[in-house]
Parts: sequence; structure tokens; C-alpha cells
Amino acid sequence: MDEFPVKGMDAVVFGVGNAYQAAHYYSTAFGMRRVAYRGPENGSREEAVHVLESGGARFVFRGPVKAGTEIGRHVAAHGDGVVDLAIEVPDVEAAYRHALANGATGVEEPHVLEDEHGKVTIAAIATYGETRHSLVDRSLYSGPYLPGFEAADPIVEPPAKRFFQAIDHCVGNVERMDEWADYYHRVMNFTDMAEFVGADIATEYSALMSKVVADGTRKVKFPLNEPAEGKRKSQIDEYLEFYGGPGVQHIALATNDILRSVDQMRAAGVEFLQCPDSYYEDPELRERIGEVRVPIEELQKRRIQVDRDEDGYLLQIFTKPVQDRPTVFFELIERHGSLGFGKGNFKALFEAIEREQERRGNL
Repeated sequence: MDEFPVKGMDAVVFGVGNAYQAAHYYSTAFGMRRVAYRGPENGSREEAVHVLESGGARFVFRGPVKAGTEIGRHVAAHGDGVVDLAIEVPDVEAAYRHALANGATGVEEPHVLEDEHGKVTIAAIATYGETRHSLVDRSLYSGPYLPGFEAADPIVEPPAKRFFQAIDHCVGNVERMDEWADYYHRVMNFTDMAEFVGADIATEYSALMSKVVADGTRKVKFPLNEPAEGKRKSQIDEYLEFYGGPGVQHIALATNDILRSVDQMRAAGVEFLQCPDSYYEDPELRERIGEVRVPIEELQKRRIQVDRDEDGYLLQIFTKPVQDRPTVFFELIERHGSLGFGKGNFKALFEAIEREQERRGNL
């Protein structure tokens, strides 16, 4: 019996310097729809919070409205970043008890929030760095997000077809990968889904190691990265330096039409990493990939990468960091059977990241 069953990701919660501007950016550039709001106008004296959705993906942006708040302190220390990877569970009390009995640190004890739309049970535990996992049961709630929030109009007119429909996985950068993988094994009954070591993720200059932990249904997947010995500073080292410790590095968003999403997001100002022409012209790649749903020339035009494993193939592309600090970025992923993470693309991807690091003077 699974002692820590999960229903899926509930929300990715960001701490940001200006919640309205962040919500506007993700509405405009990511095609998300604002659905809920809480701020000084409805009783929240310290922070403004905007809730955006795209299909089953929910982003929450928290920003301070005065000095001296906890969210303001977090943003000052880390820059804009993820403060909470909230997970929906069927029984918050049982999940929280199991987590604490197996070594988790409690941040918020189980409690009920209630309004005219019903009730939500919520608790929270700590994970790497200053990140937390809220545990949420909203099965008895019909409101737009949580009690205390009011429904809100979209900031801009959402696109006719959304750019992505779900959160595929959330990647954490840590200093001790094995310890945190063990944490998820003990605390949440997650199992290892994949492991990448040594030459799997290495370039001429830098390397990293990664383990992917996931719940039994594979609805919630958390890759964990740590830096490995290399000639120069790896992307993980750069992140840990600029974020000020461990945290969420990137969020992968599942899309049904990556070509259209990339075209529209790029037109809205989103910058993507550039994969070189040599990647697409490599005969070994073409032989390994075989037939995919679009000509490789169309992928090359947009710099989308492709990988195949025993279960199928996937298409993926990564944005550049979406804030001034070289920390949080996003991935778009379109899966056709593959359950992997693009192992065949790691070298090309990390060389592209290193070119950006070099431009920033951080390699």
C-alpha cells in the first residue's frame, strides 16, 4: 500500500519582486490565464498574489506590497524563484504524519481553510534550500484557488489554443543529490526513475550528476542535480551561487504542439537556447531518431531538440533564464511515448548553456 499517495502537482508557487508584472509576463509570453487574486483590496495587507493557469498547470506569483515581509526577504536573498512545489494529496493529515515520521521537517501543520465555496485542507513540509512542499486537498472546494482569493479576469486575452497543458517535471539543483533522493524515498515513498552520472551529462569543461525521483503513478517527477568535478564552473555551480543555495532550476511544461508554442512564445519575446546546426546535421542523430512527426528541418529552424528511447520519442526546447539572475528557466516538452528526459541531447544542451555562461562571464 502506498503510504504517501499523490494526485498530482497542485501549483508551482513563485516569490517575485512584482507579482503583477510577473503575472502580466506569463500571461503575455506563456499564454496563461489569470483566474484568481488576493491582495490589499481583499484583506491581504503584506503581499499581492496572482494565480494563473494553463490547462492543468497552475502558477502562483507572490510579491510584497510593503517592506519587511517574509516574501520580500526571500526575493532579496534569492531573486525571483520558486518557493513552493505544492502537491495535491487525498489525505493531508496522513501524508503529513507519514512525512514527519520519516524525517521531514514540518513547516505548517494541517489546517482547514473555508469559505462559501467549500473547504481546503493544507499543510507544508520543508525540502532543499528554502523550498517547501505544500500538501493540498481541494476535493471539497469549488472556488478559483483557495479561500481568501477572489476570481480574477485574465490580464490579457488568452490565446485560442493554450501553449502547454500540464507540468511535466520540476528540477531541483542541490549540493548533495543522494541525500535528497533518499529524502524523497523515505518521506514520500518516491522511487528512482532515472539516474545520470559521469559521462552522461558532461562536456569538455563541466559536468553534473542527476537522479529523477517520482511517485508511483509518475504524475509527479522531481529530477535532482548536483555539480560534478569539471575544468570550469558548471551550470549547477552558477545557479547555486546566484540563487544563494539549493532551489528549483527549471520547470518542464508538457505541450501537444511544440512548434506552435515555440513560434508564439518567441514572437512574444521568450528567448530560447540555440542548438547549433551541427546537431541537426549529424548523421548519427538522424539514424538514431528515425521518423518523427515533423521534418527535422522544421525542428532545426526552431532549434527544437529530439530524442528517442525504447518507449518512443520526445521533442524539447529550453528557454534562457526568465529573470536577471541566471537561475530559473523553463522547458517545453512534447512526448510521443518516451518517458525519458532527453539523455541523447544532454551534451548539446549543456554546451548551449555553457555558451550563455561564457557570455555572462560565469564559465
